Amino acid sequence: MNALRQLLRRPANRIHPVRGGVHPDDRKALAASAPITELALPARLDLPLQQHIGASAAPLVRKGQRVAKGEPIARAQGPISAPLHAPTSGRVIAIAERPAHHPSGLAMPTISIEPDGEERWYAALTPCDDPFALDPGAIAERVAAAGIVGLGGATFPAAVKLNLGASHPLHTLVINGAECEPYLTCDDRLMREHAEAVIDGARIMAHALGVGGILVAIEDNKPEAAAAIETAAAGFED
Repeated sequence: MNALRQLLRRPANRIHPVRGGVHPDDRKALAASAPITELALPARLDLPLQQHIGASAAPLVRKGQRVAKGEPIARAQGPISAPLHAPTSGRVIAIAERPAHHPSGLAMPTISIEPDGEERWYAALTPCDDPFALDPGAIAERVAAAGIVGLGGATFPAAVKLNLGASHPLHTLVINGAECEPYLTCDDRLMREHAEAVIDGARIMAHALGVGGILVAIEDNKPEAAAAIETAAAGFED
């Protein structure tokens, strides 16, 4: 835990304005006050095998096969790739080319699942009781096996970044909570409603990278998120 002895936060009086650039109306008020809700299961889930920068995943299932929630359905191929898991339990109804959920509309290999509504979890999942007891490399391996990727445009496999601590001298992890795009408020709501989980995730990442400081960057138009993160982080400061 020595590497996690301090959690850095930006004091309220240290605001660094950026000169120039475009400053559109952020339009955040349209959704910022709406809490996170759970969507109903659709009649069909289409899961493209190319969901990230790098190599597409290779199918592990066949048409007609029943799968459980969290079950691996496609394996990673190559160092920059990520596996795919079933979002819910159900039946594989097709493995075929389908238009991508992307403005291009290009067709790509896709696994289609018909949900059964049972939300039955994959029995072989092995959660970790204490991630801080794991070797940093083991954390990256688990993240890779879970298929965790970034939510930016490239959806870069997260495990590749977590392995950087083994080859680069790192000292600070920066958590980007700015969410500067107009209209988007998902990061804002996530920090407001699940601040403890955000801090837990940041601490696990810091352990994997071997850094001693964490900086959470939040814009001043998210005071509720900043306050929630500040409260959740309070117990981990010197």
